[in-house]
Amino acid sequence: MESTVVRCADGHVFNTASFPMQQAERLGPGRLVRCPRCARLRSVVPVSVALQKQ
Repeated sequence: MESTVVRCADGHVFNTASFPMQQAERLGPGRLVRCPRCARLRSVVPVSVALQKQ
């Protein structure tokens, strides 16, 4: 299973194995995922590939 690097609304960056409806572009990039740092459901967006390599 492919993991996705995401950033939550509080700025925490983490990997998630499940990024629901990843291909549904018409709904926008944000999804609700439980952040492991703040332990709450947060709106997350994928981190761009350029930022991942830094």
